[in-house]
Amino acid sequence: MSIDFGLIFARMPEILAAFWVTVWIWIVSNVLAVFLGFGVATLRRYGPLWLDLLLRLLVEIIRGTPFLVQLFLLYFGGPFIGLSLDPIPAGLLGMTVYSTAYYSEIFRAGYNAIPVGHIEAAECVGLTRGQIIRRILVPEMTMLVLPQCVNMAILMMKETAILSIITVPELTLVVGAIGSQQYAFVEAMLLLALFYWFLVELSGFLGRIAEARLSKFRFAHS
Repeated sequence: MSIDFGLIFARMPEILAAFWVTVWIWIVSNVLAVFLGFGVATLRRYGPLWLDLLLRLLVEIIRGTPFLVQLFLLYFGGPFIGLSLDPIPAGLLGMTVYSTAYYSEIFRAGYNAIPVGHIEAAECVGLTRGQIIRRILVPEMTMLVLPQCVNMAILMMKETAILSIITVPELTLVVGAIGSQQYAFVEAMLLLALFYWFLVELSGFLGRIAEARLSKFRFAHS
């Protein structure tokens, strides 16, 4: 039995539409999660103890349960508490919440990795807490956490495949359905793997460019 990609390529417009749905959800959820994760890490560091404990509990619950379970609870359990979402909004919200927990831990580790002397020196010259965060912590932390953030983005890109469970018309759902309809499941899965491999390589390439430019900028202003 030979492999025939012609059956799959004939449906390429549908596949490309699903590809852009995957990319859109991945990018938007990661951008939102980065900002929310940074906010959570900052609140845990500078907020009151009760807020730190509450956010820590939420982060541990999210990190301690599978994304698939969270997605099921959000999509199928949400209507029981008045939260009825269509597949795409549910997938976007689920991806964002799940990513935020991990990004918050990445940024919290970044905060802790900055030498205390840098913060004390900034306080000595009269910088406010907000100025210390903007001028000292964020620039130094960005360089430290960038590789971990790129890795997290890549992991979340692959997690988009789980969204097919709630019928989000993303790459895995559409390609899998086409493969079943055309009796070309092997060809469909090979093509699906190539799409994800392309996104992984592109993410790693862009991450390396960003890291090189940040290093150059930091060296020029040191």
